[in-house]
Amino acid sequence: MKTTKTNRRKFLMAAGLGGAGAVAAVVVGKEAAQAPQPGAQASASQQSGYRVTEHIEKYYKTTEV
Repeated sequence: MKTTKTNRRKFLMAAGLGGAGAVAAVVVGKEAAQAPQPGAQASASQQSGYRVTEHIEKYYKTTEV
């Protein structure tokens, strides 16, 4: 049986790229599953943008001089 010397750097690089590819596939799959259906309107709780919530107001109070 003929064996070849495995290059450790190439192996680690391939393992890292494979792991990154797997993570990317999972993220894309989750985003596609969570995408809103066409014609559906966003509810008030799903709106994006800046909102002053209770914990933000508490933070503002801690920064007062």
